[in-house]
Amino acid sequence: MSSKQFAGFSANALSVFQKAVTDYHVLDTVDQPLQNPFEPNSLEGLLYKKNWIDTIQWHYEDLIRDPEIDPIKGMQLKRKIDASNQLRTDLVEQLDDYFLAQFEGVNKTKKATHNTESPAWAIDRLSILVLKIFHMQQEVERFNANEQHRVRCQAKYEILLAQQHDLATAIDQLLLDLANGKKFMKVYRQMKMYNDESLNPVLYQQQKPPKP
Repeated sequence: MSSKQFAGFSANALSVFQKAVTDYHVLDTVDQPLQNPFEPNSLEGLLYKKNWIDTIQWHYEDLIRDPEIDPIKGMQLKRKIDASNQLRTDLVEQLDDYFLAQFEGVNKTKKATHNTESPAWAIDRLSILVLKIFHMQQEVERFNANEQHRVRCQAKYEILLAQQHDLATAIDQLLLDLANGKKFMKVYRQMKMYNDESLNPVLYQQQKPPKP
């Protein structure tokens, strides 16, 4: 994959993320199905699905913090959050598989270094930043909030925009360095244990032993 293919990558990713957030808020309900406007296994399709998962989980996290939530509904929601977390991790790893395939044939320079995180985990943070910016802007514009609240949120909003710019720039530079062999990918899977019936002792101790 040539460096030219990464020109404006983050700008494109941000556009896809912002579309996903906008599409979700048409109905603004966590029960709506994903309707991906892109080819599912295309890069844009993966990015859209990634942000959709993040957006659903964002609103799950809001709902579960309701102090009056019914305990049974709260536990059901906690299960959904756990499942969403696993989907998020799986999608990030799918994105990293995509990048690994793209950089497979790149020759490393003698001084090539390993980055602190993979491209997909940096993109994960960019996706969540889009959500933070969207919701912080809502707070800035909330008509029933007092002026002090709006001023405080405006300051946070501006910081988030700067953070988004810096992260997008860093991602583009990382992809460029990977394409030119100045960096190399080395992905460590998350290996989450709590969802795995063979690794979580609370789960595997409840399993019936196999019949002899």
